[in-house]
Amino acid sequence: MAIINKGTAFSNGEQLSASKLNDLVDGATFGTESVDNASTIVNANGAITVRDSGITAAKLATNSVTTTKILNANVTFEKLDDVIDDDTMATATATTLATSESIKAYVDTFLGIKAHCVFDGTLTGTNAPFSGRGVTSVTRNSNGNWTINLSVTAPSAIFTTLASSQAKSNGTTSNATGAYSTSTTTALVTREQADGSGADGDTPISFAAIW
Repeated sequence: MAIINKGTAFSNGEQLSASKLNDLVDGATFGTESVDNASTIVNANGAITVRDSGITAAKLATNSVTTTKILNANVTFEKLDDVIDDDTMATATATTLATSESIKAYVDTFLGIKAHCVFDGTLTGTNAPFSGRGVTSVTRNSNGNWTINLSVTAPSAIFTTLASSQAKSNGTTSNATGAYSTSTTTALVTREQADGSGADGDTPISFAAIW
């Protein structure tokens, strides 16, 4: 089989003309011998084209595919077979990747610390904490007593809370810091001295909520 199929067949003794030469070239098509039929084929119009799934990983040179050569629109979840979209991570393995949405959903839903902050216990009224997440503000109710106002909602009014603070800097008075939930969106932090009286303290207070 010829690599190129001629567009015109000549007979012995036939006179050669420009029009016949043009027909020969214009009508020529590629033959099946011109392709390997594995990665390339000759289509119905006689042109060489890439066979579907003809380009395998073995045919790609190392580092030949770079991020700048890949259009974001062309890389879709449907085209990936080693990435999971599982909000519970139940199908996770040591070799699969996960979508950013499923990772965020898993962290937001299943990992423990939902809210935390560090606040100044000496401030009166309602104030934003120094830092943290899931806490809108802290309200000082009285000496050594604060309400933590959450920006997230707990599944019930009973959830685990943690609070800590440094002992009084002069070392003359002992104190204890504790916390407990009061509703699905609030918790109470207390700081008491050995005699039971409230103590605002002179160092920041830390709080965390877990569910």
